[in-house]
Amino acid sequence: MNPLNHVAIIMDGNGRWGLKYKKSRNAGHKAGLRTVEKIIKESINKKLKYLTLYAFSTENWKRPKQEINFLFSLLENFLINKLDKLHKKNIKLKIIGIKNFSSKLNKLLIKAEKKTDKNSKLQINLALNYGSKIEIINAIKKLNKSKKKITEKNLTNFFQTKDIPDPDLLIRTGNTKRLSNFLLWQLAYSEIFFEKKLWPAFTERDFNKIIKEFKKIKRNFGNI
Repeated sequence: MNPLNHVAIIMDGNGRWGLKYKKSRNAGHKAGLRTVEKIIKESINKKLKYLTLYAFSTENWKRPKQEINFLFSLLENFLINKLDKLHKKNIKLKIIGIKNFSSKLNKLLIKAEKKTDKNSKLQINLALNYGSKIEIINAIKKLNKSKKKITEKNLTNFFQTKDIPDPDLLIRTGNTKRLSNFLLWQLAYSEIFFEKKLWPAFTERDFNKIIKEFKKIKRNFGNI
């Protein structure tokens, strides 16, 4: 049975769910946040150590400004209202991506990271303004500047995920089968599950079903 330490999730389908059931993409994002809270709770129950959530990509800036503003206001409210609760549950919050947001949101993100830095039950890596290609390019630039030998280990030491083990499992909801510039290097040997359900409809039962299937897989890592 495969040990499970780190699950990464591409939370796809909020907007489509919102349009289908509430006639509003923003309503879908709000419902998706409730799913996030459920999966965080279930991750603790499953004794996961790392949960990485793809919340906003470098490509998502192409979306309508009104929708982007709503997404960030949801995140601000979540940090203001839920940070103490996360902290009391011994959850660590780490941001991967470029903190290039409003002054208010940047301060909230920095505060959240600082406040929860010593927590150890579950680490949530929130991918915000994150793009894997940019991460790899920036790491190459830093490695060249350091004058260190070009090796796999030296390169990954300049990733934002350098202190985080690679995901064992990636889940993408929303019936879309692509990685969308998410952790391209880190997912090299991850098991990938594409889920038809849109993210707001994804349940703890769905999560546990995928974990059960993951644990049955024979993982060879290039061996036989």
